[in-house]
Amino acid sequence: MKEIANNTLTLKTLNKSNVWDVQENDILRMLEAAEKDADLKDNMRHYKDVIKSAFDIEEIKIDKPEVIKRYEARGFKVGQISSDDNGKLKIAVKKHVIMRVTDLTYENIGHISASKLIEVLERNFGGGWDSLSQSIQDIIQHSFDISTTTLPVDRLHKKGGMYEKKIEDGFEVLEIQKGSWVEAIFAKEKPKVERQRTKFDIDDEDIDLLNADSIDEDDEEVIDNYHKIDEEDDYDDDKLTEESYRTTIEEDPETLSLEAAEIVEEDDY
Repeated sequence: MKEIANNTLTLKTLNKSNVWDVQENDILRMLEAAEKDADLKDNMRHYKDVIKSAFDIEEIKIDKPEVIKRYEARGFKVGQISSDDNGKLKIAVKKHVIMRVTDLTYENIGHISASKLIEVLERNFGGGWDSLSQSIQDIIQHSFDISTTTLPVDRLHKKGGMYEKKIEDGFEVLEIQKGSWVEAIFAKEKPKVERQRTKFDIDDEDIDLLNADSIDEDDEEVIDNYHKIDEEDDYDDDKLTEESYRTTIEEDPETLSLEAAEIVEEDDY
């Protein structure tokens, strides 16, 4: 994951996107500073909602060394902030770990690298790119260029082929074995585009506040069929012929025609 500590961010400028740029120590610093600012304290519920979109925050009610060690063993950073009664309060903070494709959101997808994305996909894959729900595909493609191809094992790594060209162009790749065939999924980060802010722009947190009253708690959640086992996951090599070649990569038609012709010749044997 791209982790960029940004000491210039404050609670007032924090939103559900840039909160992924900060680390646990930054959150502790912001919360401590908020205790000295009356305006921040009045809006603390909103700020905590923003923070909790990317971090787990727990109050440590039993301040003993063995308890602190347990939190630290789980990856939490423990800090001390002022409390309302002029005392001190210990809290534990930990950034959410992106482990599964269902952890990906429009807010955090731009804060991970292509190699991290491949790790997440590899940890979840079974049926390939098409087994991902459309909503997950849309989130990934919001920040990454994705292309796929399915070829016989001995054809995928052909010298001078599309695989080699994609790697040279900076793509990360995940290979999914399907019998004697392989699906290759290529991922590359899209260039970051800095958008000029205008006076009509609304911050992410402002949008959240505007929409808060219109959100129905019973709204239907997006169903991710990604983890369902496809009954046709067992690939039959007899069904995979030259007509089964599929790719989302734009290649030179002449090159693809030559490769297809070679495969037909091989099959004649």
